[in-house]
Amino acid sequence: MPIRDTTDSPRHRIVVAAVDLLESGGPDAVSTRAVAAAAGMQPPAIYRLFGDKEGLLEAVAEHGYAQFLESKRAQLDPAPEDPVEELRRGWDLVVEFGVSRPELFAVMNRATGRESDAAHRAGLEILHGRVRRLAAGGWLRVDEELAAQIIQATGRGAVITWHSTPAERRNPALLTILRESMIAAVTRAEPTVPAAETGPAPAARALRAALPDDADVLSDAEQRLLREWLTRLAADGGAPKD
Repeated sequence: MPIRDTTDSPRHRIVVAAVDLLESGGPDAVSTRAVAAAAGMQPPAIYRLFGDKEGLLEAVAEHGYAQFLESKRAQLDPAPEDPVEELRRGWDLVVEFGVSRPELFAVMNRATGRESDAAHRAGLEILHGRVRRLAAGGWLRVDEELAAQIIQATGRGAVITWHSTPAERRNPALLTILRESMIAAVTRAEPTVPAAETGPAPAARALRAALPDDADVLSDAEQRLLREWLTRLAADGGAPKD
């Protein structure tokens, strides 16, 4: 996602000041007066640039997503040798961000603005790309959509559980166990050869993952129909309905 602010613009200075106050003192520390003072500006500048405090928090969330996506894209490998290990690294990156920056992570998860929503979708595209590579390689145990939901839910749950546990009772083993439980739920110990497994579901997952978005040999309607069939086969193996 493009970052609109230059490093010396008033808008950028205000957002950075708000992030610093948020992470040092929590949401209550982010008052318009305190942010303006920290940015070396007058409070009316915040209302002029962001409308109100909620608009400022949306900009804070956008700033957080931009930082997170930058680190996520830096780690991105379009053709990883080990897609399961790539999934581990991606999950760890999300959880590490949430554990180390809890206040910003919480604001990002509450954001509803267009810019933060676009950034959230960009992050999901990276996740779905990882899941698709797992499916294409025969690693995926469940349907792609369910796999993405499991990955998201375990990552977010890990962060929430970590911060809701008293500091003296936090055990880093929890994060490792949750990650490996996610890996076991989503992937196989070894990639499967679809023809060697009972039922068409794994073959459907692999074929759907390998389909290009703009295959010239099929019309748009044919592509939609094929994807619908493959999605149904991948979900239940094409078992006959009662």
